[in-house]
Order: sequence, then C-alpha cells, then structure tokens
Amino acid sequence: MIKHQIGLRIKEIRQSKKLTQEACALSADIDRTYWASVELGKRNISIVNIKKICDSFDMSLKEFFDSDVFENKEKK
Repeated sequence: MIKHQIGLRIKEIRQSKKLTQEACALSADIDRTYWASVELGKRNISIVNIKKICDSFDMSLKEFFDSDVFENKEKK
C-alpha cells in the first residue's frame, strides 16, 4: 500500500509541475525506467531516493508526506 501511495504522490507532483518522467528522472539522477516503476507502485523505493526526488521537486520530505494520499482510511 505505501509503495502505491508514494508512487501516486510522485506522479501527482510531477503532473502538477507539467514535467515528464524523463525530465524528472534526469533532474533527480534516477533512471527513467526506475522512476516509472516507482510511480506505478512496483518498487520499494529507499528514503535516499525519495529525498533525491524531493530535492528535484524543490520540496522538503515534510511537504512530500503532507498529503491526503497518505491518510489512513480504514474500511469498516
């Protein structure tokens, strides 16, 4: 679940900035295919790479994780 949430958040930010995966991956010094698999929630991304992504978006980790995407929604 967290892999999916992180991927959604990255995609949300990237699209809001009207950037391609390729441009973002280049800026963060991350392989584009790796970036794509993270956005799809297929990779267990390290905090080091999350920090690289945040830096490339010019945002803090706090800003990154301060999103409704990470709200814990329990099913009743």
